[in-house]
Amino acid sequence: MAQQVRGVVAPGKNEPVRVETVTVPDPGPGDAVVQVQACGVCHTDLHYKQGGINDDFPFLLGHEAAGVVESVGENVTEVEPGDFVILNWRAVCGQCRACSRGRPWYCFDTHNASRQMTLAGSGTPLSPALGIGAFAEKTLVAAGQCTKVDPEVSPAVAGLLGCGVMAGIGAAINTGAVGRGDTVAVIGCGGVGDAAIAGARLAGASRIIAVDIEDRKLALAESMGATHTVNSRTSDPVEAVRELTGGFGADVVIEAVGRPETYEQAFYARDLAGTVVLVGVPTPEMRLELPLLDVFGRGGSLKSSWYGDCLPSRDFPMLIDLHQQGRLDLAKFVTERVALDDVEEAFSRMEAGDVLRSVVVF
Repeated sequence: MAQQVRGVVAPGKNEPVRVETVTVPDPGPGDAVVQVQACGVCHTDLHYKQGGINDDFPFLLGHEAAGVVESVGENVTEVEPGDFVILNWRAVCGQCRACSRGRPWYCFDTHNASRQMTLAGSGTPLSPALGIGAFAEKTLVAAGQCTKVDPEVSPAVAGLLGCGVMAGIGAAINTGAVGRGDTVAVIGCGGVGDAAIAGARLAGASRIIAVDIEDRKLALAESMGATHTVNSRTSDPVEAVRELTGGFGADVVIEAVGRPETYEQAFYARDLAGTVVLVGVPTPEMRLELPLLDVFGRGGSLKSSWYGDCLPSRDFPMLIDLHQQGRLDLAKFVTERVALDDVEEAFSRMEAGDVLRSVVVF
């Protein structure tokens, strides 16, 4: 039987969000209903609210979530009721050309739930953020969007792997392939950048250089594992990174801002044959210009990181295990816990740079 729950809805471009009554249908074939226990407030949700993703309003926001599977539809084998899961927005198909080549983290045919959640009363279909819509007491997703992990971990911590923290850690470990003894620079020390720093530390990087324009963010980056910091408001970041790496540049530079000027800094701050990883998300109008001779002459790799090139079934349980072993302190990313009614205020604090991550706890 369909259920009615409270959820945070973005009704129109740049309009304040509202807590509305949402109808969650029974799960269809391949679907699961999840009782949400916690959901992080991510910049992507703000982009949806601002119309920066698309204009399929109204949106049911929220996607960095963890909770318990309540019910499943036909043909579901991945999870069963009672499982504690982290939600992900790339349920792999297992059949596309990427999956067939053994690269499911690049799946080109990811999917979401077979049925739509709606506004109660009017029946207006809702567009769930990243196919999840977890600023709600319960949500309907594809069962492949559920990854079972140890239920002993805090939901507020576990849910962060659903987007930003996984994107940053994966940018370092999966996309950038940071190895023992490597030098790494991270440009932009928000949640994703700090996660990239934590990932580089986990991978055994010898020197991790955090670059940002705010000293308080650089101080937090140090607590995440940065060995050196550069305030690019007062110093040339390219020259500073080179100076800290014997004049050569870093082996891996991770750009976690998503702007042409910081990407150019990343390009020139890497060593010859080094790697640049773009994990910051640009906007559609942005353009990049680089001398083609420099692209050729400096060699190496220029990569984009999709969701940290993660495979949730592989990476989520591994990172939760590392957290429980005390080797990866995911709790550092949680600045505050808030209620469902506080999401609009949490967006304001996020825009002001006052928090690393607010987490809605049910």
